[in-house]
Amino acid sequence: MSAFDDLLAANRTYAEEFGDGGFDGVAHAGVAIVTCMDSRIEPLGMLGLGLGDAKIFRNPGGRVTPQAMEALVLGVHLLNVKRILVVPHTRCAVASQSEAELRAKLAESAGQDASWLHLHVIEDQVRALGEDVAKVRSHPFIPDDVEVGGFIYDVDTGLLNQKI
Repeated sequence: MSAFDDLLAANRTYAEEFGDGGFDGVAHAGVAIVTCMDSRIEPLGMLGLGLGDAKIFRNPGGRVTPQAMEALVLGVHLLNVKRILVVPHTRCAVASQSEAELRAKLAESAGQDASWLHLHVIEDQVRALGEDVAKVRSHPFIPDDVEVGGFIYDVDTGLLNQKI
């Protein structure tokens, strides 16, 4: 018995009715989203989008990391992206706890020293969001006609609040 049997069974059921093959891989709504890995966020659903409409990059805190920037550049130049949303969220673990607190929790869970681990906590979420939006807007491979906005998603109401 595999730890993945339940997921593979669910996938087989999903595949039996799968009718969404053949997409070309471009963002049909022209949207890219950088958001957190938090499972309370449904990036497509929160914007009224569907399969094939957007490119989505997720990481802890929804930060514009070098990897996220790479995805955005590719999206803009190769995949029809015309609008970019950077979307952290309320009650985010990396924005509401210190690095020391997170390291202590990891050390307890893993049973080993986590003092060496850098966790990229966010001390001021709105300031970090502003930095990330500025980073995208000023990137030499993001043209001026690409719209870039910074939003905070409220995990308790489902609302996006534009901050930048």
